[in-house]
Amino acid sequence: MKSFSFSPISNNDANILILGTMPGTKSLELNQYYGHNQNNFWKFMFVIFKEDFSNDYETRKALLQKNKIALWDVLQFCDRIGSLDSAIKNEIANDFETFLKQHPNITTILFNGQKAAAFFRKYVALKKTYELITLPSTSPANASKTYQSKLQEWQIISSLY
Repeated sequence: MKSFSFSPISNNDANILILGTMPGTKSLELNQYYGHNQNNFWKFMFVIFKEDFSNDYETRKALLQKNKIALWDVLQFCDRIGSLDSAIKNEIANDFETFLKQHPNITTILFNGQKAAAFFRKYVALKKTYELITLPSTSPANASKTYQSKLQEWQIISSLY
């Protein structure tokens, strides 16, 4: 199945960029980043920023923008059956050169999982130095760590301000 990424969620004043690999099947159906209700990404964001959790997608996007976080995926396109990153084939990366020029305040890039980091390193040549941090995947497929241990690692976002 051919999959295309979403446009980024971002404001020009973003200073942190969080990158996933490619939206999964449920996210594509809903046209929302991290749309699968068992993915912990949005739960983590609301905990980290000490806000009441919301299922409203506009509220979720506003939370990121208020906290100067941009959200995107490493890949613009791929062939994939299902939602697992291990099934990705024929991938094409997003245009990070243009995106990072348009967001000059970004200093830190966080990867939601090992595969996002691996694809980024494979396809993206950075023109300046960024702090690159790989965090555990928030996907329900990542069962090797508990919710609490993943959340603890994601709390690094708080120290970036």
